[in-house]
Formats: sequence, C-alpha cells, structure tokens
Amino acid sequence: MKRRIVVTGMGVITSLSCKLDDFWQKLTAGESGVHTLKLIDTEGFKVKFAGDIYDWDPSKYFEHKEIKRAERFSQLAMGGGVDAINHSGIDFSKEDSFRCGVILGSGIGGLQTIETQVERLLSKGPSKVSPLTIPKLMLNAAGGIISIRYGLRGANYTVATACASATNAIGDALKCIQYDDADVMITGGTEAAITPMGINGFANMKALSTRNDDPPRASRPFDKDRDGFVMSEGAGIVVFEELEHAKARGAEIYAEILGFGCSGDAGHITSPDEQGRGAARAMENALRDGRVNADQIGYINAHGTSTPAGDKAETVAIKRVFGDKAKNISISSTKSSLGHSLGASGGIELIASIMAMNTGVIPPTINLETPDPECDLDYTPNEARERQVEYSMSNSFGFGGHNASVVLATYKD
Repeated sequence: MKRRIVVTGMGVITSLSCKLDDFWQKLTAGESGVHTLKLIDTEGFKVKFAGDIYDWDPSKYFEHKEIKRAERFSQLAMGGGVDAINHSGIDFSKEDSFRCGVILGSGIGGLQTIETQVERLLSKGPSKVSPLTIPKLMLNAAGGIISIRYGLRGANYTVATACASATNAIGDALKCIQYDDADVMITGGTEAAITPMGINGFANMKALSTRNDDPPRASRPFDKDRDGFVMSEGAGIVVFEELEHAKARGAEIYAEILGFGCSGDAGHITSPDEQGRGAARAMENALRDGRVNADQIGYINAHGTSTPAGDKAETVAIKRVFGDKAKNISISSTKSSLGHSLGASGGIELIASIMAMNTGVIPPTINLETPDPECDLDYTPNEARERQVEYSMSNSFGFGGHNASVVLATYKD
C-alpha cells in the first residue's frame, strides 16, 4: 500500500513577492509582477520587459563568500528552500539523513554563468575562465547546495523537462516517499534565465509577448489578443513528508499530494499537440494515480502561458478529460500575474493551488478582457472568487512535448 504524502512547508520566490502570505495577498488582489526589465540593459532588444526579481538579496540566505559560488538560479532555490524548511519547522538534526532528500526541477540552469564565461573566454583567453564555472552552471547545483546546507543524504537529483521540470520533480519526490525510499523530500523548481541570450532566444523564435508599452497587461492567458508568454524568474519549494512522520512531530499540514501523471506529445519540439492528447493523458494518469474521480476536481491551476497555441491546446485537453463537467471547474493561470518562470513554474503553482484550497479563494486570471471563443471554460477572469475546493490539479507542459500534472487535496485524517 502506498504511503500518504503531505505538504508541511512552502517557500516562494517570485517577481510579485518573496514572502508566502504577501505573495498570496498580491496574487489574489490581481496585482502583476511584470515590468520593464531592471536587471539587464535591453538596448536593441525586441522584448524589454519580464518578471525579474530586481530587489533580490541573497545575503539573507548566504554568507558573503558563498554568494559568488552560487549561480542566481541556485540562490533562488536556496531562498525558497530555507523558507520552506523554516515554515515546516522540521529539525534535520533529529532526522535520519539518508531518509531525507532533494529533488528539484530547472529547465535551463546556469545561463548567466555560461554567458559570462564564454565572453571571458573569447575576450581574455582560456586561462581567465573561472574555476567555478562548472559547479555554478550545472543544473544539479541548486539541489546540491540545499542538501549540503542541511546534511540531507537521501535521493538528490535535478529534473530538466523545460517548463514541466518542477512538476516532474514533484512527481519523483512523491514516489520516493510513497515507495518508502524517504520520509522527507524537499522539492519544487527554480529558474533564473532572464539574460540577454535567454530573452532574445525566446523572442527570436516569436514565443514572447512584445507589449513593451504595457508590461503588466502583456501576460493574458486565454484572451483573444494574447501574443506570447512573459518571461519571469523565481523558485517554488515545498517540504513533502510521509503522513505519520509529520504527525509524529506535530507538524502543521497544508495539503495532501495524491497523484502524479506525465506523458510525451511525440510531436513538435516546441508546439503542443493541437488535440491535447498528451496533456490529457498526463491529467488522466494523475487522477488514476491519486484515485480521484474527474468530477471531484474543483480547481485547476492551468499551465496557461498566454501563447496562442498553448492555451487552446490545454483547453482542448481539459475538455477531453472532464467532458461536460469541465465547465464546472474553476480554472486560472497565475502566470497572468507572475509571468512564466519556466522550470520553476510548477513549484510556484503547486503552492498557489495549496493556498487556494486553504483559503477558499481562487486566484484570478488577470488581463482576460476579450475571451477567445476557442477557450470557453471558466478561467476566473480578472477577479478572485471565493470557492471551497477539496481537490485540485496543477498542470505543467514543456518544450519537447513534456506533460506533467499533479493532483492534491485538503488534508483529512
């Protein structure tokens, strides 16, 4: 029999806020974390805005000498991880270190280091490439430094499935505890790819919105006038625990994670399956794994990136899974407020789903002003809505045809 897994801690680092309660207040108020870029010079760029965390202060989480040894995506992961662990109240000195691990997701990893060191290589020569280059840029660095900080010797690896990375990592962490390989897992995702190459790489493939004159209204999932996604950065980290382990230490429980599903589109490297077959299968697999009926789901935190093809495909997929009942489900894309943090998004959106169940408030899809006739479900347009929900789903779909979904519920003893 599979063991039960609960969430006992959450840490969120976003362009909207880096404090959990403030993040939720601003999200449900319909505020936007998208603005004209402040961290990099955008001279000559087609896209000049994003959700960069311009006031991020790593010194809250690192000693000065540690900061320069950790890439920005690792710094954000540590911030979210420390906050989640503190939120959970767990004391790892009292735990079996081999029963505690870290599985994170990141789609791109240390892009800033790559750009900086390539420039140094070309301008100053091979001897000037930093010896810290590889330890900083490697995708697994973020999980590695968290495990080192807390002495966690259990499963420790990083998942890279583009924008599905965090949700795939969450699924793997779930299985680790379900099948008795761990009692506690730190999981979620992190990303910091707002760099000249990151912005222009996505912009030149015409994936990004170009609303330079109105950044806060640029991310508009399911709206007829959407023109691409908005890049952001951040981290969403949670503490998973086996239920009896959490109860034994008197932990506060915020949600139960019931099931996970994934699939592949086996189609185009960047475009989703227009018929939504892969996305639908991921959702169906998550429901089956969690032993949840489709008609029990009250809220879906949609992948909803604000791309013309993606939002339609997800709508089609939801209808494939839920049929006529799809119109009764509250759906929202929190990327409308936060932008798209790529491999970190699934962790942040899992936290948003948990907060929605705990507070009885569905966060809105802001900027949904002219509904797309092909996107005709209830996307909670523009204003938060009070609704008590017991079962939720969070979707993440990535370039490469990667689809991942997780099903969660309010905790019941």
